[in-house]
Amino acid sequence: MSQTLSGRVLIVEDESLVAMLLETILEDMGCTPVGPASTIDEGLALATGSEPLDAALLDVNVAGRQVFPIAEALKARGVPFVFSTGYGESGLSDEWRGHPTVQKPFTEAAIREALMKAMGVENA
Repeated sequence: MSQTLSGRVLIVEDESLVAMLLETILEDMGCTPVGPASTIDEGLALATGSEPLDAALLDVNVAGRQVFPIAEALKARGVPFVFSTGYGESGLSDEWRGHPTVQKPFTEAAIREALMKAMGVENA
């Protein structure tokens, strides 16, 4: 049984097809996608804005820049997030290892599982 999640989830992803896929996956899970932001600056503006966020999906490499400033901003706000990367957890710096991470190409189930882990939702 697939469990529904709810909440506003920020998407930071520079590949438009991947961003559209993530939007669809989030909507299917019952979440409201925020963004997608396709640059670090756009993502930072959304991450530090006044709009409420319940979670975020962060591509580690966004248009050649690392996503970690956005991760720092979300961490400071207490917003859980999931990294997505073609390199899996080995693509993360030591300080971010152990954080929920999905490896590209990902499945809907992998996104759901990582988001639930990040948001502290128990699997049904």
